[in-house]
Amino acid sequence: MIEQLFSILRAHPELALFLALGIGYAIGKITIAGVTIGAVTGCLLAGVLIGQTGAVLSNDVKQAFFLLFLFAIGYRTGPQFFQSLNADALPQIAVTVTLCVVALGVAIVLSIFFGFDLGTAAGVLAGGTTESATVGVAIDTFRKTAPTPEAASQFESAVATGFAVAYLVGVVSAILVQSQLAPRLFGRSLKDACAELEAELNITPHDNSNSARREIEARAFVVADTLVGLTVQEAEARVPENQKAYIEQIRRGSEIISPAPKERLQVGDIIAVAGLRGFLVEYSSRIGTEIDDRELLDIPVEVLDVVVTNKEVAGKRLWQLKQRPEARSVFLRGILRAGQPIPTFPGLTVRRGDVMSIAGARRHVEGAATLLGYADRETTATDMVFVGVFIFLGGLIGIPALKLGALEIGLGVAVGVLVAGLVAGWLRSVRRTFGFVPEATLWFFDSVGLCAFIACVGISAGPSFVTGLVQSGPALVIASALICVISHLAALALGRWVFRMNEGLLAGTCCGAGTSAPALAAVQEAAGSKVPTLGYGLGYAIGNVLLALWGAVLVTVLG
Repeated sequence: MIEQLFSILRAHPELALFLALGIGYAIGKITIAGVTIGAVTGCLLAGVLIGQTGAVLSNDVKQAFFLLFLFAIGYRTGPQFFQSLNADALPQIAVTVTLCVVALGVAIVLSIFFGFDLGTAAGVLAGGTTESATVGVAIDTFRKTAPTPEAASQFESAVATGFAVAYLVGVVSAILVQSQLAPRLFGRSLKDACAELEAELNITPHDNSNSARREIEARAFVVADTLVGLTVQEAEARVPENQKAYIEQIRRGSEIISPAPKERLQVGDIIAVAGLRGFLVEYSSRIGTEIDDRELLDIPVEVLDVVVTNKEVAGKRLWQLKQRPEARSVFLRGILRAGQPIPTFPGLTVRRGDVMSIAGARRHVEGAATLLGYADRETTATDMVFVGVFIFLGGLIGIPALKLGALEIGLGVAVGVLVAGLVAGWLRSVRRTFGFVPEATLWFFDSVGLCAFIACVGISAGPSFVTGLVQSGPALVIASALICVISHLAALALGRWVFRMNEGLLAGTCCGAGTSAPALAAVQEAAGSKVPTLGYGLGYAIGNVLLALWGAVLVTVLG
């Protein structure tokens, strides 16, 4: 029975790949000592296991999945990456670059010290920095100069061995450094640091909550005598600063009108007020007598995610946008930056590429969406012409190489596609008429593209994986831990003692620079705050690019 299964997998290696994905994603859900293994490590281990059957997958299959992953990374981070290239972001850029450069330097030194072969060195760098893209870029770079196919296969096996051990060590090390060691080093808890920044930026629990108590409702009231004679604008101005409520419609006699801001309220008017539930409950007596008027409350509403692309909006603070006429009767539910929810507060600077979730009456939401950028409505349509052309052009850019004797220096196809993804994401953010890739498609490119590539690497490495692990296991653990700890400590020291960054913001920047979402989650839990996410997006955008490039740099330097 078992031998028959092995024969099937050898005869149909494409089935081996999907089996590795299924098993790998299942393994990835396992949690050990509070740390989730993750789909990437799970698929690598599943691939190694299935690789023992002797199944062989084409390099072309592996490379195709990897290019989809690289394009997705670039597309996601492109707007943030290009917008970060300004003087205001200098401290965060410096911290990110420092972490990445130190990680590369430590990896090179330790690889020489422990006598790692080139593949193991690349795997340890990728795992210690928890950057999976480094694996593919290193493999792509080595394959161009590999003396024989066997040498390329051995290199790949060594990369898989180094990465499998180092990745888990890197994740745990980043969590411990940022959530436990750094607060002790600075003599202040993350909770206190984030509370200080929250007070400075006027961030309140109200700003960070999307709980049911903040749901938006519309209720009908017979207008109170104290409001009669006021304009709609004057009545709305009486709403407390930390609340929002708007008069959407007025029933005057048998007529229902959508009032202008200068419309005056009259005796007997019935008004439809949209606002946060807590406000409507607490202040209902001041608004008037609540009644049930279904026709008046029949207001088409919409909840919409909008990607910020308008250059007139990017760089503005939320309080400035709130004063725009388009913001009237529009409620901000939250903001995503680099895929992470960030706290909202009046002084928050909106950046190009931010995804703002807004809600309200449809006519107002549509107007606000036009001001902000483009509406990210749910759709299954992907602009595959755009995706295919950019991946192709990126690959073409990466092919040319400068020859210096026996040495070839060039971007490589993988890095070329990453650069193309960055440009594609940026173009989409400034020209919203083409290049749409839904979030679900991006997830597939990102998660499945990477995990399929890693599973292929594991399957190829299967027969020699155990031997390599036995030979280098302890050294891999030590090296990957040192790469992570030293690079993070260097970045922390620069950010805190040179740039005087707030510890919570600094921790988020370091987690982004190290592309470690698990570490960010641990920092947020320790801080009891979303403040660290304010630094994560920029660090993640730059760190992803640099750490991917390091795969080529390390192979070139040590090769």
